[in-house]
Amino acid sequence: MHLVLLLMFSCQTPVESPKNITPIRVFEGYHKLMDNIIKTKTGVFRGHRMSELIDSVKAKEKIFPSESSPDRLYYDFKIDSITNFSIDYAFKNDSLEEINVQINSKDLELTNYLFCDLKDYYANKLPNPIEDKGYLVYNCYEGQRKPFVISLSDNSSPSAGKLNILIYKDK
Repeated sequence: MHLVLLLMFSCQTPVESPKNITPIRVFEGYHKLMDNIIKTKTGVFRGHRMSELIDSVKAKEKIFPSESSPDRLYYDFKIDSITNFSIDYAFKNDSLEEINVQINSKDLELTNYLFCDLKDYYANKLPNPIEDKGYLVYNCYEGQRKPFVISLSDNSSPSAGKLNILIYKDK
């Protein structure tokens, strides 16, 4: 019996622990949280495109929304004990019209770093932002579709970091 067990365990190849596997980075050169927040380089944000159907947004998020209605999906994401973010998707006639993201952190240095990375990322993707009343505004065109706008702002207080990203169709 002992010999059989010994043979069974000696024939198995060691499996590398998940802790030792380094995940592949999507946004090399940026803070690692960009991989969690923006998620992918495709689309406008997290792989989504404006005018996308609500079922497609649900499928790409891969988790159930915290709140849901026929014209809205709301998601909460906790990164760690000091940083979280939420995404509010607004739809009109089952078509994605607006994405509102709020990133919160108790680490002001991290918040500042993320804001700089977000500015750099969108400036490289969509050049020539306009600064308007403390917001960085990027006007975008997505092929033959209607244009859209990305607005970044840092609304942090002395005790808490708060970044906002607003993406909406330009009327």
